[in-house]
Amino acid sequence: MGQSSSAGARMTSPVSVSIVGAGSRGEIYSQFASIHPKRMKVVAVADPRKFARTKLQRQHNISDENTFDDWNSLLEREKFADAVLICTPDRLHKEPAVAFAKKGYHILLEKPMATTAEDCTAIVEACLQSGVMLSVGHVLRYDPVISKIKVLIDSGVIGDVIHIQHIEPVGFYHFAHSFVRGNWRNEAESSFALLAKSCHDIDLIHHWAGGRRCVKVSSFGSVSHFKKENKPIGAADRCLDCAIERGCPYSACKIYLDRVKLGHTGWPVSVICPSSCPDIESVTEALRIGPYGRCVYECDNDVCSNQVVNMEFEGGLTAAFSMVAFTETMCQRKTTIYGSKGELSYDGSQIHVFDFLTQRSTKHTAQSNISGQFGMSGHGGADYHLIDAFISAVANNDPSLIRSGPQDTLLSHLLVFEAERSRLENRVVYCGNDSKSQGSESHLT
Repeated sequence: MGQSSSAGARMTSPVSVSIVGAGSRGEIYSQFASIHPKRMKVVAVADPRKFARTKLQRQHNISDENTFDDWNSLLEREKFADAVLICTPDRLHKEPAVAFAKKGYHILLEKPMATTAEDCTAIVEACLQSGVMLSVGHVLRYDPVISKIKVLIDSGVIGDVIHIQHIEPVGFYHFAHSFVRGNWRNEAESSFALLAKSCHDIDLIHHWAGGRRCVKVSSFGSVSHFKKENKPIGAADRCLDCAIERGCPYSACKIYLDRVKLGHTGWPVSVICPSSCPDIESVTEALRIGPYGRCVYECDNDVCSNQVVNMEFEGGLTAAFSMVAFTETMCQRKTTIYGSKGELSYDGSQIHVFDFLTQRSTKHTAQSNISGQFGMSGHGGADYHLIDAFISAVANNDPSLIRSGPQDTLLSHLLVFEAERSRLENRVVYCGNDSKSQGSESHLT
């Protein structure tokens, strides 16, 4: 992986971890300590929100002196943990990541690494120079079935990889929750959709390409449907006040209030009540005054709801990626990889390989083997396998256990930035070059 860490024997005590950002992702990763107390111990938490940090403090019996409302206060202390999990908002990744690396903490950093190529590069350089391990939250790299795809490619069962086709169906209400009303709706406040939602997918394509460099990329996409001009006649600015709300699939009453009435208090309901436990009263109040109660046609969203990315890698391998909001299934990726000897298809749960010679199809699956106590989020068991690998890497002083290390992750992030540049500038981008000075580039019209 190219990472280094200080020499040392395998740790016999639990890996001590500080949590920076006690929101949904921080809480999910911290559950590993509750399931495996002999392997991981949460010793500190930093979050400006009192409810979030107090909740995590109670869950892990963290002392008051190790509970902070600002990560800088944690950093001012002498290093007292082996690692830090940085789960802050996207635009608040770079500063703590660089600072904790320089302090000698191993880092699990939630994706995306940062919101600019320069900040991503700075994080990687800080980790390498400080000799600390970096694992980025590309959880799909740790999904057992998706991991099997790379094993099958490397085994040669489909021959030379010729073309990769990959789609991410975001899910109609998931997109409305996160990217129209929620934290990732506005690029100035978070990041563009391809980075926030689909850096997972570009990373997988880059991984499946097997070390071949992407030489050029093009991309198209826009905000579709969730615009003021598409607001139905008679619709109110808030769903609680809307006379036609029952006929809207994006109704906040359906997405949140109906769920909590049935006793569902996990995601996405838990997200809209950051200062209290979700119940009918708190959810109703959140919809009455908060961002999640707004009409989807009256929000300040500006991130793409559909986007395509076309890539050409060294040797002529091509790849096509599509992200679309308006889908029945939620984040259940579908992939087809076309090779010279066969075709591999993945439907979100299992893999089929069709052999051109025998003209037979073989099914492949993989076991997840995770504790039923672990919060599943939208990534199946991949969250568990990611934190499991990171804790094992730190405990064994073995960065090779990390599948989403610094160099690979930086390369795939840079490809995401190049793809978005293509979309914004409406042209093919030749990767690795200063494309503005390339007079021979093809321009898209």
